[in-house]
Amino acid sequence: MYVSTTEVSVPNAMTVEITEDSLTAELSDGRIISVPLAWYPRLVHPTPGERSKWELIGSGEGINWPDLDEDISVDMLLTGQKSGESQRSLKQWLAAKREGRGLTLYELTAYEEERLQREADV
Repeated sequence: MYVSTTEVSVPNAMTVEITEDSLTAELSDGRIISVPLAWYPRLVHPTPGERSKWELIGSGEGINWPDLDEDISVDMLLTGQKSGESQRSLKQWLAAKREGRGLTLYELTAYEEERLQREADV
């Protein structure tokens, strides 16, 4: 029995454009892919200025918004993967953003642990 295998390579992102309702990436193989911004809630809530502060990571394997603690891979865009963030996590992130606190997972977790400890001490 002959089994054929095909090697699949994921192209890299070259440029990224974000509008009020979409995230568009130009890929190294010439394709342009656009997905609804609503798929990634951490990109819906910030200002356009905050959304514009992105960087390519891994030679274009993904896109990172350091100020928003958001990473999206090209593979996620190509396969139609939406954010897997829970509503609870997003609510914590939004509260931290409103209050001007740190937005990384480490900072959110530390704040939540401190809050629970304060409640336990009362």
